Amino acid sequence: MERFALAHTTGIDPEQLIADCARQLGPLPDSASLGILYLTDALAPRLDELVEGLREVTGVPHWVGTVGVAVSVTGFEYYDAPALCALVGDFPPESFRMMPLIDSDPAHYLALHRDWLQREETMVALVHGDPTNPRTPQLIGALADAVPNLFMFGGITSSQGDHRQVADLVVGGGLSGVVFGPEVGLVTAHTQGCTPIGPRHRITRSDRNLVIELDHKPALQVMKADIGEVLARDLNRVGGYIFAGLPVPGSDDDDYLIRNLVGVDQPRQIVAIGDYAEEGGELMFCRRDGNTARVDLQRMLGDLQGRMNSSPRGAVYISCVGRGRYQFGDDSAELRIIQDALGDVPLVGFFANGEIFRNRLYGFTGVLTLFL
Repeated sequence: MERFALAHTTGIDPEQLIADCARQLGPLPDSASLGILYLTDALAPRLDELVEGLREVTGVPHWVGTVGVAVSVTGFEYYDAPALCALVGDFPPESFRMMPLIDSDPAHYLALHRDWLQREETMVALVHGDPTNPRTPQLIGALADAVPNLFMFGGITSSQGDHRQVADLVVGGGLSGVVFGPEVGLVTAHTQGCTPIGPRHRITRSDRNLVIELDHKPALQVMKADIGEVLARDLNRVGGYIFAGLPVPGSDDDDYLIRNLVGVDQPRQIVAIGDYAEEGGELMFCRRDGNTARVDLQRMLGDLQGRMNSSPRGAVYISCVGRGRYQFGDDSAELRIIQDALGDVPLVGFFANGEIFRNRLYGFTGVLTLFL
């Protein structure tokens, strides 16, 4: 296959959806081995039927994917409709291994594929996580620790109903996906949706997710100084606009993780964030900014274009539920920017409850992976 095969459709009848996809995918070669499937949460109850039907009519043996409140394809975003999209590639059988559900210790999976996973070269995994399992971030970390040369990208399922995933079987409750060996050519990068508005501060006193002091000063006092007088006078306006940024230790590209501000204690001048605040770590305040997000998306696309040694055969784009139409505007603006830069590369994706990149859980980012 010179390029991966793409299909996308809307509707509620599984048989019709499967037929539409099969027609768009067209005749597939025997080498077509893996399908990546994303569908909106309205179709989550029919996921078993859809996966089995697609496997039967296409002959593609392996499928991976998940549910999202919205999904995306080349140049288009599907919101407020029952929709699904599928991307089929011809990966050699020895070049990938499916990752069935891991909801606790990954030891069993690692033992099952120990010989295949014990390589010196970097391996890359597309993974999907369940937001209802509080251990999902720890599972990502445990897998990364167990396989030091594993680079994970992906996203956390987003749904108003069932949080379901596909890893050959329909699963839920943990982490699942597919691991690609070094034989699979790809490039991947991420783009931020929030920009720092002040300097990095040292967390000098904290308690779990409570930031008590920054640079030996009351945390709320420092935050007010960074966000400016207008917002500082009315902290009710901060929600959804101002966030905590946690710089990634050892990062050579000023990378940072965005976390929600979940509350403030004005009498005690404490700021609560949506993650553990480690004493000795760093924190900076960031604002959600549509213009900056566009600029950084263009930067990421330029970076990927500079790293490609051939034309992309297919792509996966996982964006935050807070991006898309809520940050870039209607008319599929975010996906159109990608299409304008890369052309009509077959692409599928979904809007996630958290994005996984470089084995860490992000927020308000977009993660684009190009298969070469």
